[in-house]
Amino acid sequence: MLYYGRLTAILLNMIELDRTSLEYQRMKIAERAARKAKKRAELEPIRIDPNAPAEEYIVLTYYKYVPIEDPDKFAADHLRWCKENGIKGRILVAKVGINGTCAAPREQIEKYKQMCWADPRLADMWFKEDIGDQYTFTKIFVRVKEELVTLKVPGIRAEDCGEHITPAQLNEMIEKDPNVVLVDMRNRYEYDLGHFEKSVPLEMESFKDLPKAVDQIENLKDKTVITYCTYGVRCETGSAYLKKRGFKKVYQLNGGIGTYGKECPDMYWKGSMYVFDRRVGAPINKTKNLVISECKHCGTSCDVFINCVNAECNAMFICCKNCSEKMENACSEACKAHQRNPEEKDFLVMLKRRYASRYSENPKTGMIL
Repeated sequence: MLYYGRLTAILLNMIELDRTSLEYQRMKIAERAARKAKKRAELEPIRIDPNAPAEEYIVLTYYKYVPIEDPDKFAADHLRWCKENGIKGRILVAKVGINGTCAAPREQIEKYKQMCWADPRLADMWFKEDIGDQYTFTKIFVRVKEELVTLKVPGIRAEDCGEHITPAQLNEMIEKDPNVVLVDMRNRYEYDLGHFEKSVPLEMESFKDLPKAVDQIENLKDKTVITYCTYGVRCETGSAYLKKRGFKKVYQLNGGIGTYGKECPDMYWKGSMYVFDRRVGAPINKTKNLVISECKHCGTSCDVFINCVNAECNAMFICCKNCSEKMENACSEACKAHQRNPEEKDFLVMLKRRYASRYSENPKTGMIL
């Protein structure tokens, strides 16, 4: 009996340790989510007036699929050069190439382009330019990844992508071919901010969701499919994946939405283009900069993204000023009622202060300053 009593005590202690371990893991997950949400909240969006004169700071976006034998050394050298020359941004390096967005004054940007072009592997890399300012990026990251865009599907190669078409060719195909279907290769929240007329969204929170999202458009396999994304890099692998899944006619918009806006403004694009920097939303049209997105809670026309105050949720959603105050920056009643620790309460105060500045509307352009 004494033996079984000791055994029972040991088992109960093990169960208690497991509970403690589980609670500890939940606490660490919540802390990580809070840090991530806080970091996002600190990025106040910068809205650019498309009619304003060119600013000193240039935002450079680019990618190139090319073999890089030693991506670790390449990334380290690249990071060192960027730090020495005042380049800020986010750059990914893989064995299959480079993908980046960076910002700096014009002089440094030109030096950066020349540095890249001096490398025979990047001699023909295409740089797309936009207007930004010194706050577009505040740090420089050059990181080594397995893929330039994370899909995690073996056997997908960028060289198997769909045929590239220009913005003018896209317009012509839309107007002349009734079988043309535009498929948005971006995340759903990007689509909500702006998209091509009559385009098909994919229900994705990240590019890794593409295989499941493609299940929803199996009925388009016999159509002429044109894929598009922000600047083209996601379409390189996305269109290749569609071809592997049996889609017969697959094209992709060369240079993406950003290039389309420069060559064919005020045509078939509606809304703003989501960008992954402090601008959040970049205007594409010159005169038709209509807000097409709506507040998640009340449906009011709005294009301001915020993150849910519940650190365990951290969902990003569109929210108007009134609902931001009413819902305390929560995406749902459940998240609003979520019991907050002191750190989260302080975080909520900071969110209210940060987001208050996001709802000042420019009457000239309708964009959020």
